[in-house]
This record gives sequence, C-alpha cells and structure tokens, in this order.
Amino acid sequence: MAGAFAGAALALALGCALAVAAAGQSEWLRAHATFYGGADASGTMGGACGYGNLYAQGYGTRTAALSTALFGGGAACGQCYKLVCDRKTDATWCKPGVSVTVTATNFCPPNWDIPAGWCNPPRAHFDMAQPAWEKIGVYRGGVIPVIYRRVSCVKKGGVRFAINGHAYFNLVLVTNVAGPGSIRAMDVRGSQAAAGWMAMARNWGANWHSLTYLNGQGLSFRVTVTDGQTIVFANLVPHTWRFGQSFSSNLQFKI
Repeated sequence: MAGAFAGAALALALGCALAVAAAGQSEWLRAHATFYGGADASGTMGGACGYGNLYAQGYGTRTAALSTALFGGGAACGQCYKLVCDRKTDATWCKPGVSVTVTATNFCPPNWDIPAGWCNPPRAHFDMAQPAWEKIGVYRGGVIPVIYRRVSCVKKGGVRFAINGHAYFNLVLVTNVAGPGSIRAMDVRGSQAAAGWMAMARNWGANWHSLTYLNGQGLSFRVTVTDGQTIVFANLVPHTWRFGQSFSSNLQFKI
C-alpha cells in the first residue's frame, strides 16, 4: 500500500513538473525592441548567425538581432519569437491588436560606453528588422516595450546544409530548421570512416565544424535540436561534393 502511495505521489509530482515546464515554455516575458536595416531590411544581411543573404535563405524580413542575455553565444540562432508591443506600458507607440514572429539571425552587441544601453546585459532586447518592427510599433517611437515568448518555427521544405572551409576543416552551415529552430548538437560521418559518427563543434552562429579530412567521401549528418529531436540525414552529400556547395534534405523537424 505504501509503495502504491509513493508511486502515485511520484506520478503526481512528475505531472506537476511537466505542467510547470509546459507553462514556462509559453510564458510571456518582458523586453524592449528597436529596429535596424532600413525599410527593405537590406541592412540585416549577414549577421552573427552566418546565414548570409536572408532573402535567399528564406528568412526574409521577419528577423531580429538578440542581446547578450538572449543570444547565448550563438545557441539561439534560428529560434523563433512571437512579439507584441506592450500597450499597457506605452500606448503611444504601440499598434493595437497585432503581433509578429521573428527568427533570431544576428547578435546585438552591448555598448559599454552607454551604461543603460539597450543590448547591455542583463537586458533582454530585440533589435528587429525594420519591416518586422513596424508591424507592431509606430516608426517615430524608435524603441518600444514588448512582451515575447518562444514559439515553434514553421519552415517550407527540409533542412539545408552548406559546406565551406578546406581540407581538415569542414565548416557546415545549417539553415531552414523547423521546430525549436536552434541546434544543440551535430555529428558527421564519412562514407569511408571506420570510426563512425564524429562530433562536430559550434564554430560560430549556426556554423558547425569538424577537423577531419573528409574530401572525396559521401557525408551523413546527425542533428539534434534543442527540444531533443534528432534526425539522421543519411548519405545526403555525394562523394563528389566541393567546398562552397549547398545540399537540401527532404527531412524536417516536427513543430
């Protein structure tokens, strides 16, 4: 009887923990938002995640640079956030009844010359592409208070991989990641490698590297995103690959 009671208590505790975790994932948090990049967002190209041309990569103008508190040294690259302008705090510069979802594609560095700089730690701040910012804010306001939360990323098509670097240094950019959007771990396997899967390391942003000579081999990738999902992209890259090439898969993470 005592064992059954203990089991029921444990189940209840686990259920409560899961409920709390689920609530935490959907919790609205407070931050501020500014904008950059011009009316066409052309000034947002490139960035600290390494995505390059955001139009060509499918990220468009719904993007943001994150402050240190959110960027996580690049771990947040690809994450999606839903933002609403906080009219309870500032009704003047907030557009009513609208929201916008952006993808993290850049880093907003701190400005230590200004002690109260918007992107200075520990502030949570979004420096948004101007078209995205203007969905929720009035241009003349310049800076607005927002509430935000993480949301799943919705993508068309499969995950994509671009291979750069040189012999003994394979730098792989991963883009178009659905679900959590951000990558926790990545491995590579060459078709001739007896060692099997080899761990890759985050080099910068959404770029991961390995220090193994893989030229002339077909490549497979194993990617784990930050909600724990793992997909094996088996034999995605043919042995004839060259540095500078990109490869699209037909596999995608669940939302």
